[in-house]
Amino acid sequence: MTHTEIEITAELVRELLRDQHPDLADRPVRLGARGWDNQLWRLGDDLAVRLPWATRAADDLLRKEHAWLPALAPRLPLRVPVPRRLGEPSERYPRPWIVTTWVPGAPADRAPATRPDAAADGLAAFLTALHRPAPEGAPVGRGRGGPLAGLTEGFAEQLASATERGLVPDPDAVRAVWEDAAAAPEWAGPPTWLHGDLHPANVLTSDGAFCGVIDFGDLCAGDPASDLAAAWSLLPDGALDRFHRGYRPAADAATLRRARGWAVGRALGGILVGDAGVHGRPGGKPTWGPPAQAALRRLTA
Repeated sequence: MTHTEIEITAELVRELLRDQHPDLADRPVRLGARGWDNQLWRLGDDLAVRLPWATRAADDLLRKEHAWLPALAPRLPLRVPVPRRLGEPSERYPRPWIVTTWVPGAPADRAPATRPDAAADGLAAFLTALHRPAPEGAPVGRGRGGPLAGLTEGFAEQLASATERGLVPDPDAVRAVWEDAAAAPEWAGPPTWLHGDLHPANVLTSDGAFCGVIDFGDLCAGDPASDLAAAWSLLPDGALDRFHRGYRPAADAATLRRARGWAVGRALGGILVGDAGVHGRPGGKPTWGPPAQAALRRLTA
């Protein structure tokens, strides 16, 4: 079921709550955001309802968040949407949904961090707290947190597409970053917890610094380089060195090489999604372009 097959309204959200969580049904309901996979509806001042409305994979991702995130959230220094209730599929809405805490802030693709030291310290503290060894049975990522070598074909396709559209000034420099990363030694440590999708639309800012992280649907265990890549797209110019000094344990040279590979791959993805939004193509998000272009510039400088 996709967003073209069902209309999600405030009244539908209220009816779902009346059926399964009636103690929450009298709270005010208003639209918060429409994301890539889910719609987010505000529920009073401190809660939100997330309902999948696009890919079928979103169903399992919501259940994963509900199962794992409550135990991780207390140790994280930035606010995250802690699951409080799970809604099961029904005749009204044939997909699972969750009620979480509401995290205030503006997405960093729309309101980038502007205070370099505070942003670097905040991101380093968050990833230091998150990147702890994951337990047996922790979820495996959908290509996230694993070796880069298996993603080379997809990277080449994205680079070719972005180059054809004139979006990459120096494709040879971009390719060199990827090739160096793919040739780096693989992660030999224990699989650590990863956010898995730490791009600017999933990180919130307030007063020029980071205040929250949302959408843990890709939460998984693996190579921390996958998350460390976010520094190139999230941080203001001049903040990278401070971030790397603050992250503990300090990443070794091989991990930083792999992180640069993840970062350049995601930058290409963001550039393509941003360009689609500029030209009005479905699924395009114009605000994804500028942070992705900034990341590419930093990586190939």
